[in-house]
Amino acid sequence: MEMTKYLNTQLAGVKASDILAFANFASGIPNIVNFTVGEPDFNTPEHVQQAAIRSIQENHSHYAPSNGTQELRQNVSNYLADKYDQHYTPEEVIVTEGATEAIYTAIVSVLNPGDKVIIPTPTFPLYIADVTVAGGQPILVDTSATDFKLTPELLAQTIDREGSSVKMVVLNYPGNPTGVTYSQAELDALGDVLRDKPIFALCDEIYSELNYDHPHASLTKSLREQTILISGVSKSHAMTGWRIGLLCAPQNVVNELSKIHQFTITSTATVAQDAAAEALGNGQDDALPMKAEYQKRRDYILDTLNELGFQTAKPSGAFYIYTKIAPDLEQDDVKFAYDLAKNGHVAAVPGSYFGPGGDHYLRLSYATSMAEIKRGMTQLQQYVADQRVSQTV
Repeated sequence: MEMTKYLNTQLAGVKASDILAFANFASGIPNIVNFTVGEPDFNTPEHVQQAAIRSIQENHSHYAPSNGTQELRQNVSNYLADKYDQHYTPEEVIVTEGATEAIYTAIVSVLNPGDKVIIPTPTFPLYIADVTVAGGQPILVDTSATDFKLTPELLAQTIDREGSSVKMVVLNYPGNPTGVTYSQAELDALGDVLRDKPIFALCDEIYSELNYDHPHASLTKSLREQTILISGVSKSHAMTGWRIGLLCAPQNVVNELSKIHQFTITSTATVAQDAAAEALGNGQDDALPMKAEYQKRRDYILDTLNELGFQTAKPSGAFYIYTKIAPDLEQDDVKFAYDLAKNGHVAAVPGSYFGPGGDHYLRLSYATSMAEIKRGMTQLQQYVADQRVSQTV
């Protein structure tokens, strides 16, 4: 018997990750410089490591409360208020297994079969997959003509077209893959469109500490009652492997979200929560040295890409550059990326893997050392020069 025929039928609509497939392909190429990895190359701060060691020594090896330890949730509450003027009580916080579980919990909790979710693209494919698994319908909105931002006009038009079955809008800022973020005025304007409509805003702010040009803005300030906030310590404190995410919402919403969380993972690791409590309690500025280094890396790559004729908007946050391939080079971004990896020994993710609006683009992560970035840019320069010479022969 072919048992796959009897699996959840929604899985047929979920495509295996092209990004992971490309990364696996590139990893097998000798001497390649990898710009695909979306995690900090820094180590977790020493004081956070020591907090985890103390936690182990004190035998914090038992289940934590399902929504998180009181210390961590209190520190989350203080951190969000002090850093971003976002106000959630500890009881309005759920500690999740990374931001990934927070996103899954929020989407599965909100959607009924057939509900629609507006997702601005290009975007990280995780949201699309989760909506599909939950029986919802992703409504992909190409933002390439509006500087990779969802505008109030685009949002209103999409809601009017899709009708009352729209249940959620996903916003990720600073964004993956574009590095684009929003001002408070822009978010307030989006909030005005959503206000008093039965539509949730799922705001993924995992890169909030990596805003380079302006203070971090948030829809929670203008539309708190309809917003579900996603955050965590993975990017801010280089703690991707600790798997601590944060899910915040008004108390009545959290009461419902916690049901999916409880029956999915029970609780996150107690030792990791103790480490995160230290990170947010005594390391509120731990991201600043990392952010300064990221800016140097960003600017170095931007200068090289501009010299090569790639069209690149300066990213204002996160650690990604989304660049349009120079017009005299191969315009199929998948073909270009695979050939660049094979013959140029530089791995950059095809832009079309992030949805409509990504054709002809590449995503480069600068969460790698400056030495590797310089080597990668040198190899990219050589590859582009070789391509241009071959076209003239």
